[in-house]
Amino acid sequence: MTRKRPPHIRILQPHAGVFAYYDGRVADYRFLDGPNWVDDGAIALGIATYAIVSGSQALVYDTHVSLDHGAAIRAHLHDLGVRDITIVYSHWHLDHVAGTGAFSDCPVIANNRTAQHLTQRRAGIEAGTESGPPAIAPLVLPTRTFDGQMELQLGARKVVLIEANIHSDDATVLWLPDADILLAGDTVEDCVTYVGEPSDFATHLADLDRLAALGARHVLPDHGSETIIARGGYSNEIIPATQRYIRWLMDLRDSPERADTPVFDILRDDLDSGVLHWFAPYQRIHDQNVARTLEWYGHA
Repeated sequence: MTRKRPPHIRILQPHAGVFAYYDGRVADYRFLDGPNWVDDGAIALGIATYAIVSGSQALVYDTHVSLDHGAAIRAHLHDLGVRDITIVYSHWHLDHVAGTGAFSDCPVIANNRTAQHLTQRRAGIEAGTESGPPAIAPLVLPTRTFDGQMELQLGARKVVLIEANIHSDDATVLWLPDADILLAGDTVEDCVTYVGEPSDFATHLADLDRLAALGARHVLPDHGSETIIARGGYSNEIIPATQRYIRWLMDLRDSPERADTPVFDILRDDLDSGVLHWFAPYQRIHDQNVARTLEWYGHA
């Protein structure tokens, strides 16, 4: 079946053999009418998914927000001469797994937690009730799973899959040691991280320490600035910037009156230094983070 190319998808090449498929941050553009997870959780913030290419082989890191997006990624890879494709899921959230139907003949790798989340939520995701519409039907489940860490060989390039609990309890990031590139999924975002489980704050901080210790020269998140991704990605400083924001949220336990602090003031040093870049739709993400954190600490 021929699928329609998404009107605003942009194909970037931040590094040799690394491609980013970016959509969103387009004025007055909506994917669908009415509330939906594609616009609210992805297109409004800007979203990139990635492919690592070596000769006729490719590793696709997340399949984007729709079958049309997945098909556009596959068409681009086909034009590059790629015939052997493996999918890796960064985590279970819908904007990262929706396009996998376009790769139905390809192996899909995820950590065990991601596989469990998707299996448990499959009926709701396919019905469009898990996070609202649109439905993802059929949902493609992982065909291969791992715990902790896994190494893949893509031609001459080694790719290390690393499990973490940041943003969600089932994150998988990709580390390319030959180029000091970290494909970070949603473990970091520009300009604030999304917090789903304040109960895991301490684990988030510890796992961010593990990622920082890799010493990445280039960090490529799924949600960030198109311009910065296109020119090679963020510096490793985006990781401690994320930790500073999480610690500010943690401080609400003892100082709930600080909840009304303007987000610009919270991020001021990192905005002024250019580590982070303000993007207005993240105000809503920050407000949600504060509300969840206050509730967790019993201040709601």
